[in-house]
Amino acid sequence: ILLFNRVSFVCLSAEEATGYGPVFEEQPVDTIYPEESPEAKITMSFSLLPAVGLPSHYSLVGGNLVISNPIKTKHVGQYFCFATNIYGTVISREASVQFGYLDLFSSEERESVYVKEGQGAVLLCAPPPHHPDELSFRWILNEFPTFIPLDKRRFVSQITGNLYISKVDSSDSGNYSCIASSPSISKSVFSNYIPLVPLLFLVSPIRWKKLDGQLPPNHELRMSGAHLHLYNVQFEDAGSFQCEAVNSRGKDYHAARVSVEAFPEWVEQMSSTEQDLSRDYTMPCVASGKPEPRIRWLKNGQLSHRKEMRFSSLTFDDSGMYQCIAENHHGVIYATAELRVYACAPTFEHNPVKRVMAAKNGRVVIECRPKAAPKPSFSWSKDTELLHNHTRVFIWEDGSLEIRNVTRADEGRYTCFAENDRGKANSTGSLLVTESTKITLAPSNADVKVGENTRMQCAASHDASLDITFVWSLDGRVIDLHKESHHYERTLNGSSNGELLIKNLQLKHAGRYTCTAQTPIDNVTAAAHLVVRGPPGAPGGVRVLNKTDKSVTLQWSRGADNHNPISKYTIQYRDSFSEDVWKNATTSPADVEGNAEMATVVDLFPWIEYEFRVIATSTLGKGEPSSPSPKDKTLEAFPVVAPSDVGGGGGTSRELTITWTPVQPQYYYGPDFGYIVAFKPQDGAQWMRVTVADPQAKHYIHRDPSIPPMTEYQVKVKAFNGKGEGPFSLTAAIYSAQDAPSEAPGRVDGKALSATDAIVWWLPLSQGNVDGYQVKYWRIPDDSEGGAETVVVPGSENHTRLESMKPDSHYLVEVRGYNSAGYGPASEHHQIHTKKPPPSRAPKIIGQKLKSHSVVNIAWEHVKPLANEAAIEGYKVLYRQKGHSTGTLYTTSKQYIDLPFHADGNYVVEVRAHSEGGDGAVAQININITGNTRIHHLLINSDHWTIKILFFFPQSNSKVYLREKLT
Repeated sequence: ILLFNRVSFVCLSAEEATGYGPVFEEQPVDTIYPEESPEAKITMSFSLLPAVGLPSHYSLVGGNLVISNPIKTKHVGQYFCFATNIYGTVISREASVQFGYLDLFSSEERESVYVKEGQGAVLLCAPPPHHPDELSFRWILNEFPTFIPLDKRRFVSQITGNLYISKVDSSDSGNYSCIASSPSISKSVFSNYIPLVPLLFLVSPIRWKKLDGQLPPNHELRMSGAHLHLYNVQFEDAGSFQCEAVNSRGKDYHAARVSVEAFPEWVEQMSSTEQDLSRDYTMPCVASGKPEPRIRWLKNGQLSHRKEMRFSSLTFDDSGMYQCIAENHHGVIYATAELRVYACAPTFEHNPVKRVMAAKNGRVVIECRPKAAPKPSFSWSKDTELLHNHTRVFIWEDGSLEIRNVTRADEGRYTCFAENDRGKANSTGSLLVTESTKITLAPSNADVKVGENTRMQCAASHDASLDITFVWSLDGRVIDLHKESHHYERTLNGSSNGELLIKNLQLKHAGRYTCTAQTPIDNVTAAAHLVVRGPPGAPGGVRVLNKTDKSVTLQWSRGADNHNPISKYTIQYRDSFSEDVWKNATTSPADVEGNAEMATVVDLFPWIEYEFRVIATSTLGKGEPSSPSPKDKTLEAFPVVAPSDVGGGGGTSRELTITWTPVQPQYYYGPDFGYIVAFKPQDGAQWMRVTVADPQAKHYIHRDPSIPPMTEYQVKVKAFNGKGEGPFSLTAAIYSAQDAPSEAPGRVDGKALSATDAIVWWLPLSQGNVDGYQVKYWRIPDDSEGGAETVVVPGSENHTRLESMKPDSHYLVEVRGYNSAGYGPASEHHQIHTKKPPPSRAPKIIGQKLKSHSVVNIAWEHVKPLANEAAIEGYKVLYRQKGHSTGTLYTTSKQYIDLPFHADGNYVVEVRAHSEGGDGAVAQININITGNTRIHHLLINSDHWTIKILFFFPQSNSKVYLREKLT
């Protein structure tokens, strides 16, 4: 404002300003529009004011951007919003519009998965094409909704959808289907079933390690060790991880690398600020992330090419809205701040020099903080005397006045003068001097036991006009009496007494206690030491000095005795078979004295990997255990445990099958563990011996053409390892295998039931050693016998149904008997010709009419089969209430039917043609039956897309027609 050739500068603070730059209260979010959505619009929230002149399809409703009748090729993309006022411009975060879909799984049949029991299995989901990428996966077993439970053996990857099963057993047998769900479009699809067939076998346990360091503490093993799970992943968890499987045959490894990346996040974030004209200023904006985020700057919505916002001399043009954007391929974050550059003469209007108090012999600082730009120069006066820097008085660079060793003579009025090139101003305050605070009763050193109580005294004198408070700290950390009230309590014994009661003392409460007596003006401290006697600390450095097959000698170093002598030590152990359970060890000597640092652990198992830890005890209790020793293995020894449950029998012709329960690994007692199997005929004198090198083997099959069928044998089994052989098991009697069937089934016959099914029958075999029949069938001339389908039938039956056949095709069928010894000869081939396929076109429903309050007439057009399809024999009509799995089925040769409805509700009606080849495609309609209003007539004209509805009201005998154009 120019008045009388003088310039007056107005300087407003942020609080005084009448407005501020734009700030987004709501940011747009990414939107997925389902391609199958019945709602033909997309709404994006921007918190905008209405606008005009938008292109077609776009409109603003209540501040939201609406895209009507969205088109994929036109409306997919990135959207953002500008907001502007007189203080500047900001832009919102970018939000994408995408079209989502989830196709059906492939209709191809899934191949069976065969896996040996004890090994891991992977069932591939192979999700169909979809967008966006995010899917959730579940699996069902045999039928919906029997979902696969996720436990220590089962895991579903939410990235690939694959189902992982560790240590497969017979209970895992069945048909599995993958369910893929898209949360973005609320749709799920099912895969065809995948049969899982477990085969008998055993494998060794799995171990994990990190090749470039220790396994992270934030890990756990799942699925019996087959799955290593890292939770709360940190950058330092990155590296190479290896799983290892070991048995007597050797080792196998597999390694994978884990890389850890991160979404951008702010390390240092800018905020709105006011800065002096011509001042140097740097706007902070630092982000972390992996990969390292790329930084971009915007000023008033326009891209700035600066790498950092550094100003060497601020001008008014530098004012505006600034945005820092940090981005990597995981995402983007925005920070927004307003910069205002100002200049004004000094003013104390909002921050005058204040009245302050100081204690005698203490120190005081009187602040001088005028509003001014650029920074002013400062000077001070006391009463009428101009002050200068000397030994007790100092004027700081920011204008504050410091006085040291305060005396009563320093009381008075103090004035601060501030001046810059825009003008000058001054403000006056005062200084009042009080008595200083002094400790009159200091705390004293104390010595107590764990669990006891003690008191720490503290009292002080102070200026009577001031309030006093007491603060206690332990080793420099302030004690929170509220949060730690179960151990600390202030005793109320006058305002000048700060005594502290410490209850139920623990070792952690030992240390230096400091009492601080403080007033609003000054404070004073006094300290004392507290010694707490308690159970010993943990020993250290536990290690194995030497070992035998059943003992180890340990050495350790003494831990802290916590001011009380150690009376004894307890040694504990754990092995790979006891998981995380620690057990007390037997030692020599039996009692390990408190002055010992070495002992021998006895009664261990040979060739077992152990860890050990040591616990110290005193008259005040048992201490914490030491860290575990490095894992170490005892020496090997002869095995002493024989296999149990020796038996056997059965198998194929000319075989002798011997079975047993394997010895548990903790009884291997050494490397190269295996079994020696001995057997002889019941009346024989010479034992035959065979070596089985697999320690987990459960059986041995001896094959010899000279073995007579169903002959009694004596068998026994013992263990061996690299050290020698153990004792034999008890002798068991078993029988050799029977012969396979020698005859072929006769009079094989059959016929086609439909386009895909047939039935076949035969004369049963007269032999008594038949367990069942195998039926094979294959299409000619396209398929060979090697690719035949197989059906297994019990020996008590002589017929079966053949399914999943091709329509209008010729098949050859053969039958053979089988038992545990194998398969007999095949029958003569029988030929079956399947029927033509059913109609592929569904009936076209042309009418639906209410004949009475409870009967609806449904009419449809006749289905004309194609040349290669079977002739129509009639129609099947099924109707059921919506949500019900069962209904009523009708068969008719007409092209209409009257359906009775006995209750109100929503109904589903299905119509299909049927022929000798089976049922054709289905047509479906929904019917809503209500109490007062019945749909009397419904006609749909598909050419003009109009619908005509007649409503009938029985009580008034009135009719109403509606005709609407369908959108």
